[in-house]
Amino acid sequence: VNLYEHFRMQNVGEQGHMALLGHSLAAYISVLDRERLRKLTTRILSDTTLWLCRLFRYENGSAYFHEDDRDGLVKVCRLVINARYEEYASEGYAVLSSKQPVIYQSASGRPGLGQHLCSQLGLPLSSLCTVPCNTVFGSQHQMDVALLDKLIKEDKEAGKLPLLLIANAGTPGAGHTDKLGRLKDLCDQYSMWLHLEGVNLATLALGQATSAIMAANRSDSMTLTPGQWLGLPAVSAVTLYRHEDPALSLAAGLTSSQPVAKLRALPLWLSLQYLGHNGIVQKIKHATVLVEDELSSPVVLFKFSQEMSAASSGGSVEGYCAGEKEVLDTFNRWLGEQLLQLVPASGMDVVELEDEGTCVRFSPLLTAAVLGTQQGDVEDLVEKLSELVPVMSSTMCLRQDFREETHRHSPSLIYVEELSWPGLGAVRYEPQAEGIDESRRKQELEKINTELLKKLQELDTDIIFSTGPEFGTQENCIFVGMVTEDVDVSELVNTIATLGRDIEESGRLLENMTEVVRKGILEAELQLQKANEEKLMEEGVMRQLPLVGSVLNWFSPVQSSIKGRTFNLAAGTVECPTYSSFKGQLRQWLKSNQKCDH
Repeated sequence: VNLYEHFRMQNVGEQGHMALLGHSLAAYISVLDRERLRKLTTRILSDTTLWLCRLFRYENGSAYFHEDDRDGLVKVCRLVINARYEEYASEGYAVLSSKQPVIYQSASGRPGLGQHLCSQLGLPLSSLCTVPCNTVFGSQHQMDVALLDKLIKEDKEAGKLPLLLIANAGTPGAGHTDKLGRLKDLCDQYSMWLHLEGVNLATLALGQATSAIMAANRSDSMTLTPGQWLGLPAVSAVTLYRHEDPALSLAAGLTSSQPVAKLRALPLWLSLQYLGHNGIVQKIKHATVLVEDELSSPVVLFKFSQEMSAASSGGSVEGYCAGEKEVLDTFNRWLGEQLLQLVPASGMDVVELEDEGTCVRFSPLLTAAVLGTQQGDVEDLVEKLSELVPVMSSTMCLRQDFREETHRHSPSLIYVEELSWPGLGAVRYEPQAEGIDESRRKQELEKINTELLKKLQELDTDIIFSTGPEFGTQENCIFVGMVTEDVDVSELVNTIATLGRDIEESGRLLENMTEVVRKGILEAELQLQKANEEKLMEEGVMRQLPLVGSVLNWFSPVQSSIKGRTFNLAAGTVECPTYSSFKGQLRQWLKSNQKCDH
């Protein structure tokens, strides 16, 4: 992620600096006298609007510049409400009760957009109608036109007012375009407003655009994000719209009588001046040619998929299919992250789709201008993809073998089911000690698995061993990463079990030795205490006094009867050393070390 952000910062070119300069210049211009400010801002706004309408083939349009890319649609909805409800300006929301307005959106539209509209407009969620996508014919990400027609008729029969339709020229996930021509005809039939949004609107600036996209110029409004398409930081979004009543546009907030509000167009005005028409077209064309089929959707969507038999899962078909889907989603998330890390200039990201699940997306119109993506980056992307897919395939094939081999080493090795882990699997070594309480057992479990992970990471292998996902639910586990097809799973599991058993036995030996030493120390303390008492009895109390004792010991020295002690580690006992015992221990030591040269 840091490398990705580095590429974003590194590719802020001169056109980006012009956009940033526009913000500073806008603050400076805002202090001009009112008349001069009015003339200048009006010229900037009209020029920018004219350029954008010509560039994106939207004749006789007006423009509204806004920071939040949803704000243009909110203002357009207010415009349509004011236009369809004549008494709205004086009566307010009371007029809506006679005929409840309905806003239609696609099921493949931007998540949360409809709820945001209702919140901003003060409408109930019942005013929002989500239209399903095709299920039989056409793209599964395109709005079902026939079903939309049916829904509109039902709403009209229920006394509601079909108000506005939000269609996609490039859905947020898959980049598919709705049938804009048919939708516009339907909107005209029911006197509805058609609003468009989506990344594919950028291709309107190209010399050759598909007929599906060309139908966008018939829409009543559309929201553009030129900052993303041209690599311009901090540039506002633009909503182009057509409406003949300036009073209603002013009431909806699409226009303003305040000159300072018009300065939002200045950063884009400067950038368009710098790039010129050819420069803008070239940037958009460069992004589309990075995709092989540039005339269709300039978005590439793919995912890793591998068929596996349900019989090998050891469970029901339904349960296995659900588990397999989650595993595949995890693998695809890992694939997207790896591609972004290996080729940060590609701008790869991961999207979640309702039917297809987790997919990896390459959308150069959103990232190429910002990251400076070149054809060489696409070639690197294909090369890395060809390296990662075989590893993912072999890992997916060996997951079941890894599970079965782990079960063979039960109860010392426990297989941990973690579907969100992109790798071979996860195991936990269970200590086999008996007669210990639960708290002690948990401590042993954590200690052994921590040491086992450290040992595995020190092995000379390409396999990655880790503690698992950062926010995972499993603790004290060893997660095994991706593996190649030449990995011997049986040998791998056997190595894990052997290392775990060695660590447990070493720990048990150390514990026993520690206990022996502890008991020996206690015994030695008791014997020393007993020896001190005997010394007191032999020497008398007078000799224990500091000054008197020194004088008595000088006149009449006492031969101490206290003997030293040795601790026999093998036997775990404290002994009084004698010549014979010392000679026996020396002989035993020489015998055990007779192979040593010294």
